[in-house]
Amino acid sequence: MTALPPPPAHVEPYVRVLGIEGAVTFLLTFGGAELYLAANPKGRGKLAELVGIDRAAALARAAEHLPRRVPTAKPWVARVMHAKGLPKAEIARRLHTSDVSVRRWIDAAPGPGVADPRQLPLI
Repeated sequence: MTALPPPPAHVEPYVRVLGIEGAVTFLLTFGGAELYLAANPKGRGKLAELVGIDRAAALARAAEHLPRRVPTAKPWVARVMHAKGLPKAEIARRLHTSDVSVRRWIDAAPGPGVADPRQLPLI
């Protein structure tokens, strides 16, 4: 397993509360739609069932830093799965996307410690 990629800014609050594994599972389950985050979850909802009452409450507290609609973050999720050793074809099946998209997302990501070639020089 290689180093896991850092989360993009719009996913970072989820990772901070749920961890990388939890965030990936959460995004795959709820990504692409709005999600009501109860300030005081009772444990009856799908969110509390997935992440637990404490983490559901922590997500509600972090809601001011979260987008209204849960992101899918497929490029980042694909890179996480690839870093864990999943084949690109399996990643494409799990993300319901094409293997071409998965290869593009993985191959476009700079490795750890490598500058992004799209970044303009700061000096």
